[in-house]
Amino acid sequence: MIEDTREDSGFKVVDRRPFTVDGTRREDAPAREEKPEPQKPQAAAETAPRSAADNRLDEAFATLVEFLANSAFLHLGLVAGPAGEPIPVDLQSARTMIDLLSVLQDKTRGNLSAAEQKFLGDVLFELHSGFVEAQRQAAPKRR
Repeated sequence: MIEDTREDSGFKVVDRRPFTVDGTRREDAPAREEKPEPQKPQAAAETAPRSAADNRLDEAFATLVEFLANSAFLHLGLVAGPAGEPIPVDLQSARTMIDLLSVLQDKTRGNLSAAEQKFLGDVLFELHSGFVEAQRQAAPKRR
């Protein structure tokens, strides 16, 4: 084993652990300090005015809504395919995408800014209207 021949390296190591290796409390261990709990950041956010935050639209949220909405529009046949070809209507897949957006709206109620609520509500309104129209066109005509 190599021994360190330097006698004074300028470092001092102080063991501040309250227990020894065998688990007994050291006599010179400092008493445990009780630290006050930090204030919750939500309390400050609740008292802050929400007018500035109500006008913002989170980019990640908007991307998620647009992804689900575009998929639903595609399944409804309201959007052309990549090469401009018509896409066959798939009402079940469109209904699934619309239902996912509805669940998103329900689960985020009270946690969205006003802009996000309006954006999601407008998208759902357009999708519901498009779904009703696609369903009407797909139904056999009665006389």
